[in-house]
This record gives sequence, structure tokens and C-alpha cells, in this order.
Amino acid sequence: QVEDVVGCHVEDAVTFWAQNVSRCNDLLKLSCALAEACPQANAVFGKPDFSKIYGGCFSEDRCWYRCMVQQVINNEKCQVLYIDYGNSEVLNRSDIVEIPPNLQCPSVAKKYRLWGLQIPTDQNLNMFDQGKKFLSSLVFEKEIKICHKAKHKDGTIIVQAEYETIDIGEEVTKAGFAEKCTSSGNSKDAEERKVDVMQNQNQKIKVTVPLWANRSDDVLHSIPRGRFDQVAAGARNQNFTGNRMFSPKEKMLASTSVPDTSLAQIRPDQKLSEEKEALRRENINLLQRQKELELKVQQLKHELQRQKEASKKTAESFEETLRTCIGTKMRSLAAKVKALKEVRHTNKNSHFGEELSQAINVVTEGCLTVPCSLGKLQKIWTEYDLAQERIQLCRNADERDELIIKRNEVQQNLYLAAEELILEVDQLPLSERSRTLQELSTSLEMVYGQGSEADDSEEAFQRFFKWKSVKMKKFTCVRNDTDTALQILADWFSGILKCFDLMSEASSGFEEMVGNADEILKKVELAICEELNTDLNEHDEAEKGIIVSAYNEVIRNIRQEQSMIAVIQNRYLASVEFKKEAEEWLNRRPDINNLLSIKKTMKSLKAQLRWKLVEKNNFEESDDYSELEMTRIKEEIADLRNRVLQEVSKEQEEYEKLTYLVQKWFPELPLIYPEAGILNYMNSGGLLTSSLERDLLDAEPMKELSTKRPLVCSEIQGQKVLLKGYSVDISSEAKVIERVAKYHRAWDQQKEKSGLLQLLFLLFCKSDPLVYLMVPYYPGASLGALQADTPLTLEEALKVMKGVAQGLQTLHRANIVHGSLHGNNVFAVNREQGIVGDFDFTKSEEQRAAANSMVVSTLSLVSPELKMGQPASPASDMYAYGCLLFWLCVQNQEFGLKEDGTPEVNVVVMDDKVKALLLNLFCCNRLTAEQVLKDDCFLIVDTTPVSPQPDEKHEPCEEHDSEK
Repeated sequence: QVEDVVGCHVEDAVTFWAQNVSRCNDLLKLSCALAEACPQANAVFGKPDFSKIYGGCFSEDRCWYRCMVQQVINNEKCQVLYIDYGNSEVLNRSDIVEIPPNLQCPSVAKKYRLWGLQIPTDQNLNMFDQGKKFLSSLVFEKEIKICHKAKHKDGTIIVQAEYETIDIGEEVTKAGFAEKCTSSGNSKDAEERKVDVMQNQNQKIKVTVPLWANRSDDVLHSIPRGRFDQVAAGARNQNFTGNRMFSPKEKMLASTSVPDTSLAQIRPDQKLSEEKEALRRENINLLQRQKELELKVQQLKHELQRQKEASKKTAESFEETLRTCIGTKMRSLAAKVKALKEVRHTNKNSHFGEELSQAINVVTEGCLTVPCSLGKLQKIWTEYDLAQERIQLCRNADERDELIIKRNEVQQNLYLAAEELILEVDQLPLSERSRTLQELSTSLEMVYGQGSEADDSEEAFQRFFKWKSVKMKKFTCVRNDTDTALQILADWFSGILKCFDLMSEASSGFEEMVGNADEILKKVELAICEELNTDLNEHDEAEKGIIVSAYNEVIRNIRQEQSMIAVIQNRYLASVEFKKEAEEWLNRRPDINNLLSIKKTMKSLKAQLRWKLVEKNNFEESDDYSELEMTRIKEEIADLRNRVLQEVSKEQEEYEKLTYLVQKWFPELPLIYPEAGILNYMNSGGLLTSSLERDLLDAEPMKELSTKRPLVCSEIQGQKVLLKGYSVDISSEAKVIERVAKYHRAWDQQKEKSGLLQLLFLLFCKSDPLVYLMVPYYPGASLGALQADTPLTLEEALKVMKGVAQGLQTLHRANIVHGSLHGNNVFAVNREQGIVGDFDFTKSEEQRAAANSMVVSTLSLVSPELKMGQPASPASDMYAYGCLLFWLCVQNQEFGLKEDGTPEVNVVVMDDKVKALLLNLFCCNRLTAEQVLKDDCFLIVDTTPVSPQPDEKHEPCEEHDSEK
């Protein structure tokens, strides 16, 4: 058998230990396992098992290695062999521990002997050491190739060894440290001669191990154990394991016979030598034992002296303690009494669980009940709302009259029920109770935190009061015990005074009284300590659960009662309002006489205005034309227009009153007076008016803006307005009115703060199938016009775009998608207030988004999803918003486009916060308008509403025609 090994230990010139190169990982795993298991393992006690593998703590690096016990030197020390390395060492028993069964595997290192060689019989110790060093230089930490020849009974393998091209056996023989075997007994004799050399030298020292085991050996003692230990360097020290010691060898099997005559001559001398050597060893052992015993005696003497000194100090301490015992105990007791006084003073004003107890009483005993009339009122009110709805849906006149009579009866009953509820609620302390509950909730949350959901159960309160009662009884008992013990101590002190009063005649029982002092002081101390350790504010988990359950139940009751009070108050306020208005309309019905009167006046004024317009036109073509007369006619026309507009305003006010009455009290009014056009007014959101006509206005055609629809400019009450003409038919008219009304209602929620362009009027043209939408006119204020003339600064752009985001938020909350946001449809009034313009109300969202006007500069405002055929959405509006913001910030910088058409934001120089916002507007999951308004870019931007400036002088631009 041939194998590659690495030398790890040398015993003599022909014997060495080595590890197979393939066992590197095994050695590493063993090192890690031993380092983990041995520190917690049990030390070896009693007689060790010589066939068992233990863990040994190597003295040089204090790391753990596997070992086997070779010899028990005494009760404290054992000689061990490190089986994975081959070296030996004497260890304390405490450094030898048991190891788990999974580590009881065969050794990694094996013992080898050079084939055909023996140590010379006359070799002295010096030559022995030199031979060992020589062989070590050839094999230690070197990868050598060995060929097995034979095997000893003790496991030693006879091998032929080579290092590279060097025959190690021949080199040892050439150096004179070994000789070739000449007889069959040579192996056996060589082993015995080696031991003789060791023993002869040991006669000079009084130790139980060979002399060279403790000698300094630079070659063998101060170098690492080999390449296996370099691999396991994290778990091992670099020093070689253990002090070097030669292990006893088993005799080799003889290969040849020795002549009998030679044996006969050798045996007498050999026997005598063995006896002498045995006596020497015994003598050495006895001397060593003597030294150990002498050392033990010295140690015991030192230990005895130390114990005597410690006992003396303890006695002195006890004497000092006894001398000051009474003073020390009284000082300690006085300190504890002082601490108890402070604790009682601190707890004097604290009432255990009192706050929660009072809260329970508040929510259980002072709880308001629902008024009896509330249920009755709600039932009648529901019946009243149903009656109003039936009237609104009715189209038959006879049936409608019957429904009105029934409604009036229910209305009368509702009035009485509301009056009853008002009287009953006036007797209830709703405000005071609501304030009490709110204060209670706030104070409890400050102590116990935010409450959680609780089950509707009174058991939580019962458990709390029961626990509190038990806790208080226990605490009261502890405090009473303390008071009793202190009173006994005070009485004892009073008796002691009499005992030491020489003038006192009483003398019996003093000895018994004084003798009882220790017991009294002990009871007082125990009572005080128990009270100090009893803290009412410390609770275990079970107690905390009881408190939390009670608290949550209190909070639930508070919220439930607050909700009930809110319902009562809301119904009370509604009843008060109903009663107040019902007193006006209960026995009478409104009419439309005022509206008809206004319409009649307006009709007359419009006739006069038309006549004056005809007169003006005729006069312009007359031969008697006069500037003075023309001025007079124009003034009269202007006066008539103003009077018409005033009447239109009155008409709007009257319609608003009627709309309120229809919605609140009389849904039958549009059915009774269809000629008044109340429903048309309501359906248009209050924009539609038939009294105002385009022909009656002093309108100037805007030809440069009328590329797609008729567009005229006029002035109403000092404000410039635009009239946008939409071509409609019977089917599209209702849809246009519906979209206009929805937009107007969204604006009406916040008016000027809505961020939307206001719609003023919706009017029809009698001569053409057109409907005109009147809006404010902001000449030169569109983003397109401003950027072409004087571009906005970054601060101005952010102010404007914050207003635009507000407008989009208003639309999106009303479920309106703009779909037509571009540079000519967004206005920057006074360069600081952003307003979102209206859109083409004749088109759907998708039609508006597909218009060719959805481009700014070279950038398309159409989102990627719209290009893929998806419907318009608030997200597509936000994409267009992001493109406009990008366009305002990028100015004249060049930029690229991605495959989906979105701009390359990262390559453009701009503010980091703006860039981050844009990236969130161009991604798939875009920000909403509400989220944009909360962005860091707009935190310092103030968007104060700016009133329209009718007197601005700018060149007209096509911003008001670009929303188509």
C-alpha cells in the first residue's frame, strides 16, 4: 500500500508520526467540534479508561485535542497521548474531559517506523537527540510518500519513506543515526536498547518522564504542527501540541532466528541490567513522591495559616458587630421608618383605582337615555321624505293633488313631533353631558393610553371592583400590621424608660421586658419591609388585564353615549330649523308672481333694447347721420343692457329661492308652474338662462380665435367675458347641459379656491342651433402665451402649478376627467394663480384626449396608456400635468424621449425636489393630485386666490379656443 502523508511528530531516528493528506477536512471538523463540546464537558474522575478517547487541553495554546491516557502519575496528573498528532504531555485531571460518542473515531495520525533500520546499541543520548532532529528535518511538515512493508502488534507500520527523490531511510543510515537490521531479533533488541538509553539517562534526574521531554528543542517545540494545523489555524494555536515524550513501544515480530549461543551469553547480563534499571526507576519514583508530599505539606501549612488569619478577622468582625449591634439595628430601623413615612406621605393623595372607579360610575349612573319622542319623530320624518319623493315623481295632476294633501297632513304631524322633541331635549343637559364625557375620555387616555375595542359586557366592571376590593383589603391589613407593630415598639420603649428610671418604684418584670426586645424589633422590621414592598401601582399581567378590560369598557360606553348625543343634537337642530321654516310655509303655498313680474319687466326691456338696436342700425345708414345723436342712442342701448343684466341677476336670485323651496318643501312647484322653467334651471346647476340672449349683447367677434367654433368677446358689468358657441342638436343638448352642470357644481364647492375656471352663464341663440357658454376672459394669461413672451421663473411656475393641481383635485373628487389639459388651457393669472380651464363639453373624455392640441413644444401630453387604447383617467390627467411642469422647468434645455414617449428627466438640470416629483408623475403608479399638493416642492408655495383683472391690456391669444 502506498500513501501520501505529512509528518507531524518524531520519536527517534527511525520512528515518526504522520497524517494522511486526505484527512485535512476531518481534522478541521474535529477541531471545531472539540472547541464547542469540551468547555462544557465533565472532567475525568476516578480511574480513567486507557482504551477510551478523551479531550485534552494542550498546555501551550489552551486548545482542545483528542487524547488517550497512557499512564496515571498521581491523583492529580496523567500522561496522555494526542492521537491525532503523536506527541505526549502530562496534564492535570481537570484538563482531561469526556467527549461525545460521535468524536470517538480512529486517530488521524499513525505511527510509522523506517523499514530495515534500527538504532545502534551503543548510541548515547546526544546521538539519540541528533538522530531525532535529523529525521525531523526530513519528515516534519513535509509531504512524503510511504510504502507499507509490515505492521507491529501495537499498530506501528513498517514503511519505506521517500521525500521527493530522497530515500529517507538511506539518509538516516548515511548520517550514522541508524543501522540496518542484521538478525531476527534486531527489531526487538533495538526497541529495548532505545528504552535502555532512555532509562540510563533518567538515573540522573528525579522525574517520572524522560529527560528530553522537558528539554528545549527549537526544532520540535517552537514550530507549528504542520500543514493540517495551518488549515485549522482559526481553531488551533501555532505551537506544537504538548511536550515531547516518547511512548513505550511494542516489540516487533522477528523475521529471522538468532543463534542460541548468542542468547545464552546475553541473558545473564541483560537480566542484571533489567533489575538494576527497575531499582533505579523505583528509587526515582520514591524520590519524586517524597518531593510531592513535602510540597503538599507546605501547601497545607500555608492553607492552615490562611484559614487562621481569616478566622481571626471573622472573629474580630463579629466582635465589632456585636459591640455596635443595637446601634446598627436601631439606625437601620429608623431609616426604614423614615422611608415608610415618605411613602405614606406620597400615597396620601393618591387614591388607588379611584379615577377609573369614578369613570365607571359616570358612564353607568349618569348615562342619558334616548328621548321617547325621537323614535316617533324619525318615523314621521321618513314618512314625510317618502311623501315628498312621490310628489316629485308624479306626473298626473289629480293624483298629484291627493299626494299634496297627504303630504300636508304628514307635515303637520312632523311639526308637532318636532315641537315635542324640542321640548323634551331642552330638558336634557346634552352640552354639559357631552363636555363631561369628553373631559373624562381625555383624562383617561392620558393615564391609560388609547382604548381598544371591547365586548359589550358588564362583567369587566364587576371584575374590576372585586379585584380593587381584595387589593385594598390586603393593603389595609398590611398597613394595620405595621401600625400594630410600631405601637408595640412604642409601648416597649415606654416600659424601658421606667426600667431605667431610678426614681420608679416598679421593678418586677423588667428582665422579661428587656429580653423580649429582639422579637419586637424583628416583627417591626418585617412589618415595615412588607409594607414598603407592597406597591398598589405595580400589577401583574392578570391585574393589568382586569384594568385594561374595565378601561376599554368605559371608553366603549363613552363613545356609544357620545354618538347617541350627536344623533339627538343633529335631530334637534334639524327640528328647530324645520319648525322655524314650517311656521312660514305650513298653511300657505309659494307662488311665482315675483319671477313672472321680473320676466315681464325683462321682456319689455329686451323689446326696447331690440328697437334701439334697430334704430341704431338704421341711423348708421341714414342720410341724417349725426355723431351726437349716435352717442345718445349708444348710451340708451348701454343703459338698457345694464337694466336687462340687473333683471337677469334678480331672476337668478328668484330661481335660487324657488330651487331651495323645491328641494326642501314643495317639489310640486315645477309641475304646477312648468312655464317658469324651474327644472331647466336646476338641471343646469343654475347656469342656464333664457332671458339673456347673445344678440342683445355688445359682442365683438374673435375671428383669430374662432377657427373651430364661434367665439365672441363682450363685457358684462365691467368684466370681460368670452362666449363660446357650441353646435348642438336635440340629442346632444341634454348631454352638454349635464356636463356643464357637473363641472359647475364642482367649482361651486370651493368657488375661487377650486382652481377651476368659473362658468358664468349658459344661454341659447334663437336664430341658430347654438348654445353659448359664458366664461371670464384672461387675455395673454395662458401658459403658452406667457412662455412665448416672458417665461415663468421656477418660483412662479411652482405657484401656478400648485393651483393647477388644486383644480385637478377638485375635478377628480367630482369624478370628472379633464382629458384636455395643455399649455393653452391652463392660465396663470397675474403670473401666480394657476387655473385649470374648461373643456369641450360636446366631447367625451376620450375624444378630448385624442385632440391634436395635446402637445406642448415637442412633447406629447398624451399618456402611454392612452396611446395603447386605454380610456382616459385621472392618472392620464396627472401625466399631462407632469409634462406641463417639466416643460415649464426645462426652459430651453434639450431633452430626449424614452420608447414610450416619456421625457428623460435625469439628463436635465433642474431642482432635485422637482425632479423627484416628475419621476413620480411619469411612472406607472403615478401620484394623485392630492398627493402632489403635499409634495415638498409646494410646501412653501402660497396660492392666494387672485381676483380676475378685467382691465388687463394684452394682445388676444388663442388660449380660450384651445380646449376643443
